[in-house]
Amino acid sequence: MRRLRRVLGLLALAALVIFLLTPTGCYLSRAGWEEAKILKGRKPIARLVADSATDPVTRAKLEIVLHARQFAQDSIGLRAKKSFTAYTRLTRDTLVLLVSAAYRDRLKPYTWWFPIVGRVPYKGFFDFKAAQKLGKELEGKGFDVYVRPAAAFSTLGFFNDPLLSTTLRMDTVSLASTVIHELTHNTFYGKGQAVFNESFAEFVGARGAERFFLSRGQPAAAARVVAEWEDEKVMAEFWGQLYRTMDSAFRAHPGEDSSARAARLAVRDTVYARARQRLREEVGPRLTTYPKWYPDRARLDNAALLARRVYATDLSLFDAVWEREGRDVRRAIARILELAKSREKDPYGAIRDWLKGG
Repeated sequence: MRRLRRVLGLLALAALVIFLLTPTGCYLSRAGWEEAKILKGRKPIARLVADSATDPVTRAKLEIVLHARQFAQDSIGLRAKKSFTAYTRLTRDTLVLLVSAAYRDRLKPYTWWFPIVGRVPYKGFFDFKAAQKLGKELEGKGFDVYVRPAAAFSTLGFFNDPLLSTTLRMDTVSLASTVIHELTHNTFYGKGQAVFNESFAEFVGARGAERFFLSRGQPAAAARVVAEWEDEKVMAEFWGQLYRTMDSAFRAHPGEDSSARAARLAVRDTVYARARQRLREEVGPRLTTYPKWYPDRARLDNAALLARRVYATDLSLFDAVWEREGRDVRRAIARILELAKSREKDPYGAIRDWLKGG
């Protein structure tokens, strides 16, 4: 028996070594190393707030984080665990670069598989050169590629996620929304449902932050959250319509031969040109919190479209549940989670059916 355990132990060690030598293993090893450095550099936020050496602006932001975290846990039912009770100062201005890609002639994302979370349509890199290298490799293979920075991330509650200096650079309104957004991932993360997970967290971050600031007697801050959320719903509608139009245009030219692909690429250019015009003339004037230049500079290609849809798919559905639940954020979250868990592979369908049945 002892010999058998030794053999099994050696086999397990060998399997681990082989895994770590694979691209996925190397990537996860680097991510684990970076996470370890982040965790090692943690300092308790409460101690920093109490320290007279902490500058007033930093102290005020750190206090917002603690209060938003407590509100999320006590008032709207999120699982805070130990997340955002500590702070880590990074030596760089950007936390990670996210790489996403899509086929140029179809609305199909390039995906990556990871343990626990399943397939996701983006990949985060602490190694920025590796991110740029992957982006160029995917472009060379004919994909649309979108590389962008991210200031925060969640380990889904597996570690005590600290607040990072990249996140602390936000203003207090964005900071509170981000904390509540990330704590949503501690509470629920559907395997292989990245679009639902992120869009749902956007809703919770917005409506949660609105209630948070109202509870603090800060109606101006709450009003700004609402204004930004309304803009996000306008843009979600734009991205959704563009997605449906492009998908229909691509489906009108089926086949894998060169002529069919050429036809899809040609129609793609036409659809995006019309979308740019609509963004300038119809959508842009409705936006109150976006910069004036956005309609002219917003990136329009398949990778950007699919990346935007990750965070902005059917946002109005979540608000419809919120309305049905008497504009009670806690009840809306509980209802949405109940529905999502009842139909893990089609959470949006579960929500639509519940709204129709009501």
